Amino acid sequence: RLRALNRLQVMLQHLKMSKQTDSTTEVLLEKKGGAGIITLNRPKALNALNMSMIQQIYPQIKAWEQDPETFLIIIKGTGGKAFCAGGDIRAITEAGKVGDKLTQDFFRREYRLNNAIGTCKKPYVALIDGITMGGGVGVSVHGHFRVATEKTVFAMPETAIGLFPDVGGGYFLPRLSGKIGYYLALTGCRLKGRDVLRVGIATHFVESEKLPALEKDLIALKSPSKEKIADLLNSYHMKCTIDQEKEFVLDEHMEKINSIFSANSMEEIVKKLKQDGSPFAMKQLETINKMSPTSLKLTLRQLREGASMSLQEVLQMEYRLSQACMKGHDFYEGVRAVLIDKDQSPKWKPAALEEVTDEFVDNCFKSLGNDDLKL
Repeated sequence: RLRALNRLQVMLQHLKMSKQTDSTTEVLLEKKGGAGIITLNRPKALNALNMSMIQQIYPQIKAWEQDPETFLIIIKGTGGKAFCAGGDIRAITEAGKVGDKLTQDFFRREYRLNNAIGTCKKPYVALIDGITMGGGVGVSVHGHFRVATEKTVFAMPETAIGLFPDVGGGYFLPRLSGKIGYYLALTGCRLKGRDVLRVGIATHFVESEKLPALEKDLIALKSPSKEKIADLLNSYHMKCTIDQEKEFVLDEHMEKINSIFSANSMEEIVKKLKQDGSPFAMKQLETINKMSPTSLKLTLRQLREGASMSLQEVLQMEYRLSQACMKGHDFYEGVRAVLIDKDQSPKWKPAALEEVTDEFVDNCFKSLGNDDLKL
């Protein structure tokens, strides 16, 4: 009996061990030459960021930043499909339903990580090959260099699930040229390949199959400065001819986008789309009509305010908004409709833009006192 008991203990110990290695392999942190390399390693979940990944990446970036032997940081994803498709929305939803603290902790830690990347003193290179959305944008766009490929698909689709384009969206979106950032934020429009570079989300464009060689060359750089890294990325970028001839997908609509999305309110944007009446405008109207009216109003204000804020101020504002969404109805309903039941027909409350009052919106932006995000 004792032997059987021992065997059981060994098995349990083994299970515990394998569980530990599972959570630690969700993100691989390694040092090669002078480069710190972060590999998001949940290919089945399209490398979506969960709490344990965030908790491992943040201190490592901070440590590499202080380490005189680390000259640059590279972040990439495994599996060939996605760089990172977002944050672990399901876990947050489950937590929110039972009043678990994860709804506070996840956003707090995720935004701290976004800030660490945005303020990182070491050159930070994100290889955004494949799907890059939401949380995946947050761990790439604030870094110095973002390398897109022909496989890159960028989107901030949060208004479709009762959220808003967070992870610093209020900082980088209104800073894109014209009103394209407002358009991307409100409609969740997807951009692919070279278009991700054209709007300014990516800084370089390199063929997907050349990324391993690029990474090797980055690692091989002797005491790489930002300039040397930029030169190397430029040399790869210049050699890449994929889709060079293709026009920017929104080129012919830019004038409309800039004029319509410069309106001061969501109601006015909708009115302008109706007045325009072109097939493009009608398509945008149809898309916007599917989104959470609350999310649309929060997003428009978030971007308008974020346009003149620092990244830190934006993340503090977004933390307040995240907590308002966690207390509301639309986030849970949006996740249900889009990710869980997949019936794609959320019942928003309130159901119309006119019913989302300015007073309600103002409240979502109010300070949380001691609970505010501290950076």
